Amino acid sequence: MEKRKPQIVVLGSNFAGLTTARLLRKEIKDNADITVIDRKSYLLFVPNIPETVMSNRNPQYDMHMEFLRFYKEDHTHFIKANVNEIDPESQTVTFTPNERPGQTGEKIRYDYLVIAVGCRLAYDHIEGFAEYGSAVSDSFNGNKLRHYLWDGAYKGGPIAIGSALFEQGDTDRPAWLPTLKAACEGPVMEMAMLLGNWQKEHRHQKDASLIHMFTPGEILGEDAGTVLADQFAKLAEGMGETILYDTDNIKRITADGIEFTNGKSMEAEIKLVLPNWEAHAFLKSLPIVDNKGFVITDTYMRNPKYKNIFAVGDCAALSVPKLGAIGDAQARVVAKQIAADLGIIEQSECKQWEPMVICWGTMGDHKAFYLHSNLFYGGDVGYLKMGHMYYMMKMSFRMMYYDTGGTPPPWGLPLAEWVGDKIG
Repeated sequence: MEKRKPQIVVLGSNFAGLTTARLLRKEIKDNADITVIDRKSYLLFVPNIPETVMSNRNPQYDMHMEFLRFYKEDHTHFIKANVNEIDPESQTVTFTPNERPGQTGEKIRYDYLVIAVGCRLAYDHIEGFAEYGSAVSDSFNGNKLRHYLWDGAYKGGPIAIGSALFEQGDTDRPAWLPTLKAACEGPVMEMAMLLGNWQKEHRHQKDASLIHMFTPGEILGEDAGTVLADQFAKLAEGMGETILYDTDNIKRITADGIEFTNGKSMEAEIKLVLPNWEAHAFLKSLPIVDNKGFVITDTYMRNPKYKNIFAVGDCAALSVPKLGAIGDAQARVVAKQIAADLGIIEQSECKQWEPMVICWGTMGDHKAFYLHSNLFYGGDVGYLKMGHMYYMMKMSFRMMYYDTGGTPPPWGLPLAEWVGDKIG
């Protein structure tokens, strides 16, 4: 009888999940079956939504990357479905196909499970967001903001940009991982720069004094490290922008502005916010997660209790801040590690994940900032640079990502880091 191949199931197919699945196939060849389950059949390229909105383009046309042809080439199975339950004891996942309403629940068994389902962006926990809030975290909200800015509804009032409090778990948290009060403030910095430039170009403002940022932290961009965060604050203030610190959390959004739980407030016509990054409900009761529902792993991204379960990207407890580059790096770790578990490569070829914050943010006028830092984790790497070259790098990355189907060459990011660090 033919021996059954190991079954690898990957839950999620955005940045971390797509990269994991495709690199797994490269590493293990045809020595295992791979099945990917995701609720949608395209990847949402979130990092470029802000620039797309501020260029008056619909994100749905440019930021949805179809990936099914790459899975077809890889002989990887894909199921479009909602994940309902994971049972680590029976090694099964229960899901409901969602192509048409009314489907019944199905089960799939795994030998290895990679959880890459991202997070739930809890906008529904912010009172008044539906009526008065704005966001650039998805195509729908990005397009709403685009129409408001470009179709004449904007009256020229103040613009508030900032984050709700991030509720980070602390179960079995390693000593090297600090507490972060905002899940990711790169988009706050990016939109502040983009909107400040847009105000001057299209509203003929002499500076960016209508742009007001806020943060629940003591500094804005604490995940970059204090030194780089101070540099950004000085840059923003030099442009005329203001920053409100220690807001604690968003209490409510109203027609006139934002109220915070500590009694502070901010007047604004546009209220552009990032919510709490929350774990999905089906994860929260599992024995593999921390007290907030994020999957506990070591730096090989393996759960310490269930050795055949891995997590990558935003759903992993170690992924702080919630950043695409972190998910990509973790995906490369997991693909190698599962290949070693299957005896296809040597364990010596596997490397642990090394935390690093890497971010490109557009600023307007075809410029971008480049951030490369591990200062937040106690390291000694810290760069914040700006210019036209970094804009070209960010735009080129999207093209390369689409062309390679989520598998930029292994030298791509290190080369970009080297260029960004050494030149400019």
